[in-house]
Amino acid sequence: MKSFNKPAKTFAEQIELLKARGMQFANEQQAQFYLEQINYYRLGAYWLPFEYTHSPHCFKPETSFEQVLELYVFDRELRLLILDAIERLEVAVRTRFAYELAHRHGCHAYLQGQYFKPAFRWHKLLESIAGEVDRADEVFIEHYKRTYDDPELPPIWATCEVMSFGQLSKWYQLLAPIQTRKAISSHFDCDETQFEGLLQHFVYLRNTCAHHSRLWNRKFTKTIAKPRSKPMGLRVQCNFEPSNSAERKIYNSLVFLLYFMDKIAPQHTWRKRLIDLLLTHHNISKTAMGFPEDWQSHPIWQIEQ
Repeated sequence: MKSFNKPAKTFAEQIELLKARGMQFANEQQAQFYLEQINYYRLGAYWLPFEYTHSPHCFKPETSFEQVLELYVFDRELRLLILDAIERLEVAVRTRFAYELAHRHGCHAYLQGQYFKPAFRWHKLLESIAGEVDRADEVFIEHYKRTYDDPELPPIWATCEVMSFGQLSKWYQLLAPIQTRKAISSHFDCDETQFEGLLQHFVYLRNTCAHHSRLWNRKFTKTIAKPRSKPMGLRVQCNFEPSNSAERKIYNSLVFLLYFMDKIAPQHTWRKRLIDLLLTHHNISKTAMGFPEDWQSHPIWQIEQ
């Protein structure tokens, strides 16, 4: 261990440092403008693949700042697309969770521990959602507080609207009645165990996007399991090749998001927007995102005319 003693560098000095390491610039003034808007270390995650040695830092021949910037822009646009799809999925899951729970077990069933296991985790979730309701300024929450005093918390169809996506996935995870779990997951033509894992994965992916973290070539820690049954036909369209860590890349997430978008918004244009983004940035490696070479031939990627 040693003391940190690196001085802060000006934007101009950052450019000189990158040039010394072999990076080329078509327009240094424009490059400095981007460095003034995008943290050097944020961009650094995108130029790492262009290095042939990391210690000392040396870039591969012909590496340009413009290549790095294109990768950054592509990644940003991909994050925004994914957030759009996950938002729609989250709203649909909220709706189905509240509907099935209320109709099968009562509008305040989430307050009854018999429906959620284990008990200690249910208690923590209940404390968490009580805090969300207390802080909420939604009109329907305020109306309930003014109008009713028993139970203290609103019915599930109101309460679920102030849950985070992470909380929602945990409520499904703890939900005990198997038929209720299946009723929720079958609405999306998905096995209930697979559905639980998918919710956890998409919470993780959503948080990754919301914190503006890199998606391109990222190896995810929360991955998607191979479907054993439902969704039918998706297993062969995903990439679970372990030799290149493809199962940990973004490709499988995109396949499942396409599947869910087809279920919840049949007239969506998300597929076309995604394919347009991928093909517009044709210089960017799709293999680094876990795409198989024949990805465009799979049915999930076909745009209906």
